[in-house]
Order: sequence, then structure tokens, then C-alpha cells
Amino acid sequence: MADLKVTLVKSPIGAVPKHRKTVVAMGLTKMHKTVTMPDNAATRGMIQQVRHLVKVEEA
Repeated sequence: MADLKVTLVKSPIGAVPKHRKTVVAMGLTKMHKTVTMPDNAATRGMIQQVRHLVKVEEA
């Protein structure tokens, strides 16, 4: 199973509160922090919701 590298590239300070909670749930607490997440439907849904704040690469 493949993994995805997700990096926070834009601050969630002015974002919708639901998007802020999604970013925290993904483990992205600081700018330019990268986390590795499994490539599944739940992760893809989270990324889709905050796609304007993150950068995604295949790990």
C-alpha cells in the first residue's frame, strides 16, 4: 500500500474552523511540517478538504 507525504504550506489561521481541525487531525501543527499518511479514502477526503493549505507528494 502506498503512502502520501503531506506538507503544510499555508497557514490555517484565517481558514474555516472545520479546516483548521482537519489540519490538526492530520498531525500538521507547524508550517512546512511533513507527515506520512496511508493512501486511502479517508486520507484523500481530508486532503481534498484542505487542498488549498497543503502540498501532497507520493512517498
